[in-house]
Formats: sequence, structure tokens, C-alpha cells
Amino acid sequence: MREELTRLGVTELTSEADVDAAFASAADGTMLLVVNSVCGCAAANARPAVALVQQTATQPDAYTTVFAGQDLEATARAREHLAGIPPSSPFMALIKEGDPVFVLERKHIEGRSANAIAGDLKEAFETYCGEDSATNGTVERPATESSPTAEESDLPPTFRSIR
Repeated sequence: MREELTRLGVTELTSEADVDAAFASAADGTMLLVVNSVCGCAAANARPAVALVQQTATQPDAYTTVFAGQDLEATARAREHLAGIPPSSPFMALIKEGDPVFVLERKHIEGRSANAIAGDLKEAFETYCGEDSATNGTVERPATESSPTAEESDLPPTFRSIR
């Protein structure tokens, strides 16, 4: 479960110091933080979505992960950096200049295909990553009813959700 992300080049944060260093590095850029989990929606939807979105043109400066239920201190520290956002796992947050600008909570992941989740991430990357990106001071969450389907997304249809 850990290797599904680390073999994609996602940096595993296993201590409070690792988390603090990652957020410090993201102070001048962007970072996707994935709160990994042992649950089925992490395996079927969240981790495959990360693999899919890595195939798109616009990318954050860094991909990082903490593992909920296993790396307790690292996960708690990551959640401290996300004050005001309810804890959930799996969970993804796009961090820009040290602050969350887009989040996918468990309710945005569970029961949705990896393609739909990757589509949400792709839109967030296009909005917040790169030199001409936005900064709006609020945290966005997707409207799950209007998220793109696999047919509407220009992501490769390499993953089929189990439904």
C-alpha cells in the first residue's frame, strides 16, 4: 500500500520533522499531500488517481504522503498544517505557498472512479500550479455531482472503477 505511491515518486513523510520540512519546501511552490489509508477506496480510487494525474502536463512541485493509522505523529502534524479542515483518510490536499488551496476529502473519493478523482486533481493543478496560477485565499472542494466522467475527461482510460 505504501509502495503504490512511493514507486510513483511520491515522498513518504514518516515523522513530524519530515512533514515540517515538506511544508517549508512548499512555502514557495506547490505540493500534493496524500493521506494514504488501508481502506478500499484508497486502493481502488485514491492511489490510482495519483498515478493517472501524474500523466498530465501541469504538475505540482512535489508529491508527498503520510500514512494514516501507521505514521501517527506524521499524520497528526500534517493535519496541524491543515487547521480547520476535518481529518479524513484517504485525503488529498494541494498546498500552495504553504496553505491548502484544494482538498479532496474521503467523501469526494469514496464511490468515485480514479478517473473522476484524477480529473478533479488535474483541474486543481491547472488552476494553482505553474507561473500563471491563481491564489484565492479559500480552500476549494469539488462538487461531486459535476465531476467529469471517464468519457468526459481527457485522462487515459487505463483504470476502471469497481462498482
